[in-house]
Amino acid sequence: MNKQKTLQLPALEIRQGPTRVLYSFAVDGKILPQFTTISRLHRESDNGLFGYQRPEVLSHIAEIRRYLESQDPIIPNALVVAFDESVHFEPLPHNNEGCSRMGTLTIPIVDEDDPNKPGWIVDGQQRAAAIREAAIKTFPICITGFIAASDQEQREQFILVNSTRPLPKGLVYELLPATVSTLPSLLQRRRFPATLLARLNQDVNSPLFGLIETPTTPEGTIKDNSILRMLENSLTDGVLYRFRDAETNEPDTERMFAVLCAFWSAVRDVFGEAWVLPPRRSRLTHGAGILAMGFLMDAIADRHRNNRFLNTADFAADLRPLQEVCRWTEGHWDFGPGLQRKWNEIQNTTRDIRILSNYLLVQYRTLVWNREVVGNVKR
Repeated sequence: MNKQKTLQLPALEIRQGPTRVLYSFAVDGKILPQFTTISRLHRESDNGLFGYQRPEVLSHIAEIRRYLESQDPIIPNALVVAFDESVHFEPLPHNNEGCSRMGTLTIPIVDEDDPNKPGWIVDGQQRAAAIREAAIKTFPICITGFIAASDQEQREQFILVNSTRPLPKGLVYELLPATVSTLPSLLQRRRFPATLLARLNQDVNSPLFGLIETPTTPEGTIKDNSILRMLENSLTDGVLYRFRDAETNEPDTERMFAVLCAFWSAVRDVFGEAWVLPPRRSRLTHGAGILAMGFLMDAIADRHRNNRFLNTADFAADLRPLQEVCRWTEGHWDFGPGLQRKWNEIQNTTRDIRILSNYLLVQYRTLVWNREVVGNVKR
């Protein structure tokens, strides 16, 4: 049996908490492919989420490569690498300086085309790629490593490392449901809406199945941020806010998912022609339309607040009277005297979202809510 090849590197072990340990060391960047790889964000056939890294940015890599091939380059920032448990640290004897100690880090190495590497680059994939492709013989690079027990822990560190940098928001939002640790407050608030979004986009029973554009469903036509904002609004003071355990205040995900499916199925059924078109051809699937319809969902649910199990037929019955006053794909919206707007002049701005939302709510109250109240009085 051939003994597995290893790298043995001088390293500094740093303890940052009861269970958190980092390893700081330097290595020739040209040999990174022998023990590190990139965990690309993707979904398997069962819609399970795997990986976390975005695709390489070729223009960024080219810039770094040109710099590396210039005279006397320097890259002071360390790459962050998550290792599996095949990597281990051996401290030097009698070498314990409080929170840190020197020793040797042993890392298994494999062929570059072998996908089973012991390390995954959490931060620095563009720098690693530039070093790999640069026309230079060698380039030592600093590495900060940690042992990750699971893919989930890698995702969490990836989000935390990149949360203050210009990382695509959609990538972060799609990763949020797969994390459990405490995150910065903004991301913490968006974790549950992101979980609902993932369910709506990945469940075959959802009317939004595959329609929300995310890094793993780039063919989707409805922007993920529009859905997130619609969910956040309803979770704050709309119908979704109701579905919480009275004692624990924990959200009832199944009931939330059920009412969302019921409403958006009704939207699909009532406004079928506008529903199948992309945002540039339909303001229903546009950010302004999604948010305005979200407020309408809450209003309809409020009118039926004594009905604990609103279904698609309930929502559709209240939406049909609005067909004649909506201009999703052609014509002009009649927002009042001097406020006519061509259908595609509605933009995803705070002002236009407010105008469209108020218009739909007023029309709903006039054509449905008040009319039923008058009818009941006459009877």
